Amino acid sequence: MDFILESFQTSLSLILSLDREVFSAVSTSVSVAAWSIVFGSLIGIPLGLTIAISEFPLKRWVITMLNTLMAMPTVVVGLVVYGIISRQGPLGELGLLFTPTAMVIGQTVLALPIVANYTLSAVKGSDDRILATALTLGASPLQSVLQLIREIRFGIMAAVIAGFGRVISEVGVAMMLGGNIRGYSRTITTAIALETSKGEFAFGLALGIILMAVALIVNLILNIMQQR
Repeated sequence: MDFILESFQTSLSLILSLDREVFSAVSTSVSVAAWSIVFGSLIGIPLGLTIAISEFPLKRWVITMLNTLMAMPTVVVGLVVYGIISRQGPLGELGLLFTPTAMVIGQTVLALPIVANYTLSAVKGSDDRILATALTLGASPLQSVLQLIREIRFGIMAAVIAGFGRVISEVGVAMMLGGNIRGYSRTITTAIALETSKGEFAFGLALGIILMAVALIVNLILNIMQQR
């Protein structure tokens, strides 16, 4: 018990002293997660809407695949992206491997099916008459879709929250594609894994507290937006 208390006190001192290494990992994590969820939402929300309101062959198969991708292991995503951006891969000349950009690419792939699936579920749970009513009242197809988005905006916010939660707490992709380089591509989760394995439990605990605080702040902000 004394070990836990001492570690907790040390972790608080690291946070309050604004330890440079701690907040470097925090900055990288938040930046990578933010860009990942932005790109994941820009692709995932239109994708989910398109699948939900369109009728096409193999639609049920596409939805099944989307559900499967939600549970895809992060190391598999990391492996595929690694093969694409490594020196021997088709994008090897860009030199993306072991950079924050590589982590953004991998985490965007992780967030995309989550955002798309939540958006799809939000459309399925909405009133079927929204699009038809908008079109009947003279709205263009684009205007009717925008009206649908307005009606399911809380579901879309939930999709963004879920996607952000997925990428901010991710380890496998960040480790494989970022390389856990100190001061450059080291994130909160990879730093926790590294420092704990080295016996620096207090350092890992400090990062864990900050990770929980970041998740709480993001959820509070989005909940306030929903209420408004």
